[in-house]
Amino acid sequence: MSVPSITELSLLKALWRQQPLSAREIHQQVEAELGWSYSSTRKTLERMLEKGMVNQHLVHGVQVYQAVLEKVDTLAAFARDFGKRVMEMDTPLPVTMFTGSKLVDEQELTQLEQLLQNWPDDADESQQ
Repeated sequence: MSVPSITELSLLKALWRQQPLSAREIHQQVEAELGWSYSSTRKTLERMLEKGMVNQHLVHGVQVYQAVLEKVDTLAAFARDFGKRVMEMDTPLPVTMFTGSKLVDEQELTQLEQLLQNWPDDADESQQ
């Protein structure tokens, strides 16, 4: 799984909270955080559509988006990437760093911990 960029993650988080959403509705949710124009939100959604991160369909005459990427899987990949590339860690990040997050509930936290603990070795990843 490719790890979303920070801006792509912001749009995904809006969709994980509520979906489907139109581009305008997504923009309204991320505008303050990202500080960019509506056209930038649209362009990012187009790239995410090309990458298979979101899908798009028509509802009552309006194009809406839904996240294709699962929240827990995506967060695990993001955390793994951060631990490895940024923190230069070979072991999984402790799940306690996610405690208190507004993004995941207890069940998702348990799933996240399992994913991080059972992450495939780098040798396995390179053979895929």
